Amino acid sequence: MPELPEVQTTVNGLKSKVLKRAFVDVWSDWEKLVKKPTDSNLFKRQIKNKKIIRIYRRAKNIIFNLSEDYSLLIHLKMTGHLLLGKWKLVDNIWKPVDKKSPLNDPYNRFLHIIFYLNNNHMLALSDVRKFAKIELWQTKELEKELQKLGPEPLEDDFTFKRFKGCFTKKRGKIKQVLMIPEIIAGIGNIYSSEILWHAKVHPEKLVQNLKESELKNIYKATQKVLRLGIDLGGDSFSDYRNVNGEKGSFNEQRKVYKRENEFCSRCKKSKIKRIKIAGRSAFYCPTCQKP
Repeated sequence: MPELPEVQTTVNGLKSKVLKRAFVDVWSDWEKLVKKPTDSNLFKRQIKNKKIIRIYRRAKNIIFNLSEDYSLLIHLKMTGHLLLGKWKLVDNIWKPVDKKSPLNDPYNRFLHIIFYLNNNHMLALSDVRKFAKIELWQTKELEKELQKLGPEPLEDDFTFKRFKGCFTKKRGKIKQVLMIPEIIAGIGNIYSSEILWHAKVHPEKLVQNLKESELKNIYKATQKVLRLGIDLGGDSFSDYRNVNGEKGSFNEQRKVYKRENEFCSRCKKSKIKRIKIAGRSAFYCPTCQKP
């Protein structure tokens, strides 16, 4: 699933290419992707000719502030990613116009909605599992809704004091709690495992039992790992690609996630283990991350 670094990578790519552009039309073969409004024809009418004023990320959501006080929200869910380019229909299959483009990557072929822009380019959502979510809001209503989310971990005002405050009166295993968006925004299964490895904290350790030193280590690791993920363009061990259709390279820096039975790159003594926490996989080193 695309997490904070992948979504921020997408936003960064979009900012440089589609700001000030306008939507002129929409095509879709899976209208269930649009959750708001539920009437697809109304969605098309409302978004038509809207100019893109601002693009930003909130948690794992991509937000387009549009003209006339509208905002478009896109959540990529498990296998979605946004692509920019030009395609043409060939035997009812969308094919990139440029045959040498990274858009030809097989993971980029599951196009289920395409937004036509006023510069003759297209913004497409590829999503093999069709779980992504698209919503069109009145901007003020959306801003109110987004206030329910926790703080952004890479914002300047996200100090250790604020980080520590996120866990006040919270209970549960640290791996689970890190992934709750109402507590801290944007962290999912991949980066929570990586953060806890860097912090040398066991994923099953209870939040209420964490020492001050462990909290500081998790805070520092959160900043380090998420920034590295953005710098490397996200993790593409699975479906994720950037707006150009290219892979990110964070997967080359993953220390524990999906590295079950590989020797830990730090201690060199133990093999990475995988356990289940609330139905989700957690990866850790039994030597570096003591219970």
